[in-house]
Amino acid sequence: MTTTPQRDAKVQDYVDAGGLKTYYEAEGAGEPLVLLHGGFCTIETYGGLTPLLAEHYRVYLPERRAHGHTPDVDGPLTYEAMAQDTIAFLDAVGLPAAHMVGWSDGAVVGLLVALRRPDLVRRLVMIGQNINQEGLRPEVLEMLKLDTMPDMLPPMLRDLYAAVSPDGPEHWDVVVDKMWQMIRTEPNIGFAELEKVSASTLLIVADQDFPTVEHAEAMQKSLPDARLEVVPDATHGLPMEKPDVVARLVLDFLASGRR
Repeated sequence: MTTTPQRDAKVQDYVDAGGLKTYYEAEGAGEPLVLLHGGFCTIETYGGLTPLLAEHYRVYLPERRAHGHTPDVDGPLTYEAMAQDTIAFLDAVGLPAAHMVGWSDGAVVGLLVALRRPDLVRRLVMIGQNINQEGLRPEVLEMLKLDTMPDMLPPMLRDLYAAVSPDGPEHWDVVVDKMWQMIRTEPNIGFAELEKVSASTLLIVADQDFPTVEHAEAMQKSLPDARLEVVPDATHGLPMEKPDVVARLVLDFLASGRR
């Protein structure tokens, strides 16, 4: 299904993205920018960032499978499947290419889209995400040895999911287990893979993030065209904690490509 996107009107709708009934919102005007949320999140977690980006770009916010308004599907969750869903979403809303900005799990999805379909990604921004387990802080690696996820998620994430999920609030525990099994083993991307990314890339990491700054520096060195920004006094929740800082970094980076 291919439609012509409404360039200026705010949109709240579903599209058929490769057979997945995918919810998305869009607002703003200008070049298209796809904003990919973090794991366990709805697009409301971008509430502070979206309006700042929408002042300059047409911002699309799809909710991935098992997140927010978009239903879960049978079988495990994988980054590869969600990347293919995102590729199908771009086709469904009629976007031949867009800037891709992803936070946490969304950053992995954006990276995989850039690797699988480089023609679709103009510029790539990855916020607070490692590409393999070696990039995580030791205390995070210890947690990942557990069979079930510890009680570490902010309660607001469950509440946001329960308010809108077509699968019902009781499905949250199923999603948490699927997500935990995924992030215990994924992503598992080698640094050599990064050498294949053709899009200019901005890496943003908080100084108290789950990934280490050293890992982000290694990512920067492996990418053909990348810059790294380390935000002080921030955690993995950076886009929610300091949306103005993230917006400035993203907007400056995207604008630099037009000079």
